[in-house]
Amino acid sequence: MANTAHLVRRQSSRDLNSQRSVDRLELKEMRGRLVPIENGSSGSYGATNIAFEDTSPNSKIKSSCSSKRGSQDGKAIFKPDCAEEERESWDSKLTFLLATVGYAVGLGNVWRFPYLAQKNGGGAFLIPYFIMLAIEGIPIFYLELAIGQRLRKGAIGVWNQVSPFLSGIGISSAVVSFNVALYYNTIIAWCLFYFVQSFQSKLPWAECPNVYFPNGSYIAEPECTISTPTQYFWYRTTLMISPDIDTPEAFNWKIALALVAAWILVYLCMIKGIASSGKVVYVTATFPYLVLIIFFFRGITLKGAFDGLRHLFTPSWHTILDPVVWLEAGTQIFFSLGLAFGGLIAFSSYNPVNNNCYRDAVMVSLTNCFTSMFAGIVVFSIIGFKATMIYEKCLDTRNNTLMELVGQPVSSELVFPTEGTLFNITYDNGTVRRLLMPALPVCDLEEELGKSASGTGLAFIIFTEAINQFPGAQFWSVLFFLMLFTLGIDSQFGTLEGVVTSIVDMKLFPNLPKEILTGVLCLICCLISMSFAHGAGSYVFVLFDNFSGNFPLLIIAFFECVGVSYVYGLKRFADDIEMMTGSRPGLYWLICWKYLSPLAMLSILVASFVEIAVDGSGYSAWVAEKGETVKHPWPIWAILLICTLVLVCVMWIPGAAIGRLFGIVLIDDNEKAWFPASDLKDFHGIMPHEVTTAETLLFCIRADGSEGLCCPTYHSYDDVVEDE
Repeated sequence: MANTAHLVRRQSSRDLNSQRSVDRLELKEMRGRLVPIENGSSGSYGATNIAFEDTSPNSKIKSSCSSKRGSQDGKAIFKPDCAEEERESWDSKLTFLLATVGYAVGLGNVWRFPYLAQKNGGGAFLIPYFIMLAIEGIPIFYLELAIGQRLRKGAIGVWNQVSPFLSGIGISSAVVSFNVALYYNTIIAWCLFYFVQSFQSKLPWAECPNVYFPNGSYIAEPECTISTPTQYFWYRTTLMISPDIDTPEAFNWKIALALVAAWILVYLCMIKGIASSGKVVYVTATFPYLVLIIFFFRGITLKGAFDGLRHLFTPSWHTILDPVVWLEAGTQIFFSLGLAFGGLIAFSSYNPVNNNCYRDAVMVSLTNCFTSMFAGIVVFSIIGFKATMIYEKCLDTRNNTLMELVGQPVSSELVFPTEGTLFNITYDNGTVRRLLMPALPVCDLEEELGKSASGTGLAFIIFTEAINQFPGAQFWSVLFFLMLFTLGIDSQFGTLEGVVTSIVDMKLFPNLPKEILTGVLCLICCLISMSFAHGAGSYVFVLFDNFSGNFPLLIIAFFECVGVSYVYGLKRFADDIEMMTGSRPGLYWLICWKYLSPLAMLSILVASFVEIAVDGSGYSAWVAEKGETVKHPWPIWAILLICTLVLVCVMWIPGAAIGRLFGIVLIDDNEKAWFPASDLKDFHGIMPHEVTTAETLLFCIRADGSEGLCCPTYHSYDDVVEDE
């Protein structure tokens, strides 16, 4: 193992000296998001971003020399000796932060976290949640922002530059992004469908539809009466659902049209860009918060809201000892931050070289987590209202039944016999009657509060049922589904952008304009996503949701930590961060990158496999005759599809390394991005770092720059390439 690590490290060091960047097309990968700064015009953020100097031989570089330190409002501004005048960057720090928050904050924050919190111990769940945030969430978020800002490339270019043996990490991220984009846009299509339906004078899921007979008589739809109107509208009207995944029935043209509209909107967003005008990102990133705030003030004023919040946050301390709770906390942190997709690396590569990526990582990560908590408060205040309304309606039905039986009001404190039992009742005038006890509904507020759901069940069944009881329900429905749409489209944009970037990086179609490439990709995705637009489409969606991203992303994140800690080198990485931010990452972050975060990834991965092996895996199929869902196991062909989805994503990591050993080059990366190391050292006043005793004991970092686990794997510290 030591010899292999030595070979990889030598190859990495050699290529880091000679490589140029992944082709000038890499600089265009997010052109729609970036703005040119021409004729030396300056701004408070983009003007100091000297990130885009293209040092390829066939580029025309316009350079100007200036002092290293300027000033703005009394603060020093970093200006390298030689800088490119024509360059691109985020137009402001706020634009970058909003784009990153919009990418990280998605539908899972609204419909997954509240369910997990109340399911796994309420307030007690926050303890494993924030511990997993500290040891895996923020450290990997920080790592991706820092490595992207330092090497100034997308995911494929970054990991190929760390080591050609690790180039498969970037390809795997791109494949996962493609698979996730396929099914994620289906959610956006569902939101669009509900959004359009919300403009009717009466919400179509407010009550059961009627079934008419030839003689003019009618009855309420039986499938609806044994379930609920919101369940019927979701399963029968929207999904046109089949009994199981093996019997896809009628083609769902309504959802097919919604999918076409969703893909057109995604294409228009990607073609127009966000940061070029600065308008779209300000809407898509901030609108969900505006709606959540509106729903918050509406929710806490509703009857029963505090019962919902009590149910959400009342701690069950014994759950902390349950390993499944820790598994779900770690999984939620990992996926809600959007780690390992490659989007964060691409975003940070367009920041100024002296941007404080540490502060950004902490800020965005905490924003993401507190958004989840705020969304939980909003959701459960409204679920509390819904549960209270159902509970009070149940009590009214129960009291009316007893009043009809007894003939007078009955105290709620009286205890009645079981159903079908004869009993005597004595009235105030001394009369005694013998009665047969009828069936009474069981009214339990806690049981109603516990009937929450996650994912589509929360958004399209539970929440819509609560909205039905609002005055002006149409307005609240429009607002809610517009919020879900903006949450989804923001994340979808960043996910699909990673696929486009990867195709550009790999030079698969070097002469194809980005606009056409994006259009062709969206068209292909739209055609494939029609597999979700039939009776069994929602079951296929669950398959993709459960397996296309989860396991591959955990594996990718594990190898990202390995790549930085054991191949690129912790000392080199810490030196780079010190050059960019002016402060060196503490021992805690180094411990996380080298030990804790990889261990957390492996633990979640192994625990997930064990959970599947013990409990099995399947999907919930709708049974129309019962008005409920029943768990079904995956058929053989679905299991084969699951294995294929996982293998297609992760096989690039070992495949690229093996191919490199045999001289097969998947990524032809011969350029290196510009990075003003000397200027940054002078600007921050950085002196050579002396290896501490703690670093030697914990990471085996030696004075000559070598490091590893009990054996040197890195023999010479390469000076970073500077702008010439």
